[in-house]
Amino acid sequence: MRSYQSVLILKPDIEDTRVDEALGKIGEFIKGNGGTILKTEKWGKKRLAYRVKKNRFGIYLNLYHTLEPSGVIDLEKKYKLYDLIIKFMVVSLTDDELERALGNNDEAEGEGDETEKVSKNDEE
Repeated sequence: MRSYQSVLILKPDIEDTRVDEALGKIGEFIKGNGGTILKTEKWGKKRLAYRVKKNRFGIYLNLYHTLEPSGVIDLEKKYKLYDLIIKFMVVSLTDDELERALGNNDEAEGEGDETEKVSKNDEE
């Protein structure tokens, strides 16, 4: 099993309950192909850089999951056919990238603070 990240953009005019239903259905797609969902993030409604299927906004979802490589093509076909998804991207992750994504956010924030301190010291 390999690790993947799926970033999905849903239609902007749906309600939160429909987003949760869509998330459940997407989870069924992944589990139907023999995968498991590791982490789900709802990024909310954001403005798109350009129009996608006549939409200026979209609801972003970020999923970390495992899946057999042969199941990715079938998963992408299901994404294309699902009417609430206007755009998607499936990316293969290395073990280090997956650990970083699933790790504690506190550690990542701490690392960011250190780099800011170094940058400020360099400027002086």
